[in-house]
Amino acid sequence: MTTLIEGLSSLGLLLVSGCSALPEVEAIGAPFSETENAEASASEQNSLPAVTAQDAHQAAAKTLPTATVVSVGDGDTLRVEGQDGPVTIRLACVDAPESSQAFGPEATLRLRQVISTGQPVEVRAIERDRYGRTVAEIYSGGESVGLQLVREGYAVVYEQYISGCAATADDYRQAEAAARNAERNFWSQPNPTMPWDFRRGEASPTPTNPPPAVVPVPVNPSPTADSANAPACVSSDCDCGDFTTWEQAQAVLNASSGDPHRLDGDDDGVACESLR
Repeated sequence: MTTLIEGLSSLGLLLVSGCSALPEVEAIGAPFSETENAEASASEQNSLPAVTAQDAHQAAAKTLPTATVVSVGDGDTLRVEGQDGPVTIRLACVDAPESSQAFGPEATLRLRQVISTGQPVEVRAIERDRYGRTVAEIYSGGESVGLQLVREGYAVVYEQYISGCAATADDYRQAEAAARNAERNFWSQPNPTMPWDFRRGEASPTPTNPPPAVVPVPVNPSPTADSANAPACVSSDCDCGDFTTWEQAQAVLNASSGDPHRLDGDDDGVACESLR
């Protein structure tokens, strides 16, 4: 645990997990006397204002460490500048379609619209994955960005890791159910392939209807393959050490089918993250 906390210190974040990041919200008021308790009716007690999960979510976000958005890699990966340098963030509890999958480019574009470069965001760090990325919920204006993407149909609930958002897991599931019922974006496909299944090699079915239009925003283009600048190993087998820049590795990944060089170990569409 000490090593884990020290590992996150470069972002200037306090490591939290599950629901511990979202404090309990209690009703506050003057204590009832014994007589008043006896006389209070059930209807009066039921009239007390309820504290919703969204209220707790927004209250917690106001106290989280802040960072500045540097770039967006895909629909669930971004780069932020923390107090002590840049950090790669993997959005917690959600999974967006892959860049080469149906609605993958739309999901990336939507994330770039929701959190643009230079925008301050709040970060609830949960853990670090085996690739050194910080798994975290990102908040913009007190709202969970991941939850918004699920609600709009640009991401799905990652049930395998939903425990990281235990306090608001029901919010995520309800948002997904609403998006599915409304056939929003990813859910407009008759039989959508889940992102984790797509990464295992299953083909994504072609949507019967064109995807809804997304308002374009200026973004930096993804690296494209340039045979003149690609290392000689592309004709046989490359690893991340063969590239001098991340852009070069990403270009080879983008131009390859099925990642034959194994440059994307975590199947998130980003090559050789150690070079970024």
